[in-house]
Amino acid sequence: MGLWGHRRAVFDAVLALAVAATTAAGDGGVGRSLGGHDIAFLDREPPLWFAVPLGALVGVAVWRRRRWPECLVVLALAAWVTMGAFVALLLAQYTLAERTKSWRRVSVGTLVGAVLVGSPVWREGGPDAAVPLGLGLCAAPALLGLYVGTRRELVARMRERAERAEREQHQRVLQARSDERAQIARDMHDVVTHRVALMVLHATALEAAAGRDAVAIAGRIGGIGREALTELRSLVQVLRAEEGAPLAPLPGLADLRDLIAQSRDAGTPVTLDLVDESGDPPPAMVGHAVYRVVQEALANVHKHAGGAHAHVRVRRTPTELRLSVTNGRGGGSVLPGGGHGLLGVAERIRLVGGRLTAGPTSEGGFEISAEVPLEHGR
Repeated sequence: MGLWGHRRAVFDAVLALAVAATTAAGDGGVGRSLGGHDIAFLDREPPLWFAVPLGALVGVAVWRRRRWPECLVVLALAAWVTMGAFVALLLAQYTLAERTKSWRRVSVGTLVGAVLVGSPVWREGGPDAAVPLGLGLCAAPALLGLYVGTRRELVARMRERAERAEREQHQRVLQARSDERAQIARDMHDVVTHRVALMVLHATALEAAAGRDAVAIAGRIGGIGREALTELRSLVQVLRAEEGAPLAPLPGLADLRDLIAQSRDAGTPVTLDLVDESGDPPPAMVGHAVYRVVQEALANVHKHAGGAHAHVRVRRTPTELRLSVTNGRGGGSVLPGGGHGLLGVAERIRLVGGRLTAGPTSEGGFEISAEVPLEHGR
């Protein structure tokens, strides 16, 4: 761009000097004897003290023609009337049409130029000579300028649209990456938090058992660890997959009983009340979101309300699915919490069109509830 700007500046300077010289010289008298007739407004050539300053002014206007095309038109018409110089007039008509977006200005400039050019020719040779000369010196450059200006504007718009589309595509890619990172973070949190909480509880029970039932408890810890590793490998496989993610069923409402059984094995009394009034399985994403909410709620019970009784209630109608997980007052926090679990499951519920609320109960416990509308049972 810097090289192009330098070249354009050099070209403008050379063009300005050339037009200034030809204007000061009256284009060598060509305009006065065009077609064998003297078509200049003045009967004699202007003096040198007038021609040189006028040529210099026209040269300056040519140099600044892109910013002030109207000024160039006025000076070029003055040069034509006084000196019969038509080169500056050709350039002025072209520049006005190429640079301005107003059809009214172009029409006025072309009409005035055609009248001033054609009037002396009309006196000498009649309309047959005046009309072609006016069209050639004024209308033709204006039409060419309109074509070039319109084409340049069209190319600029197309380039702007392409750049805007590229920016929007880049923003969509960034948004998709952000959404994918959030999804991965939610999955990692749900998998790791719940499994690790169960393993810590079993390890605590193993320590308290003082060797009794050590084999059974250790087996449970090993089973939970293997399940956590399996789910983590699935997530890593999704991240590394190039052609497509491996297809595997997402845990849903049918897996709630196994999830609650794991919590019971860890020493947390949990009851399940599952009511399905529709008879059809819910959408996979809805069922998976509900599963993750229950998983997060039970993990919080394990971490922050050890030994508290928890109750999970799921009620599904043809138009709505309601979930509530309530626990009583527990024995205090066992594991630290990061504070991101509830935000993650709330986002999951929001993505399937539902709403999640969480807060303490009047009995000193905690309750998480969610409502997900279903469209005609789909």
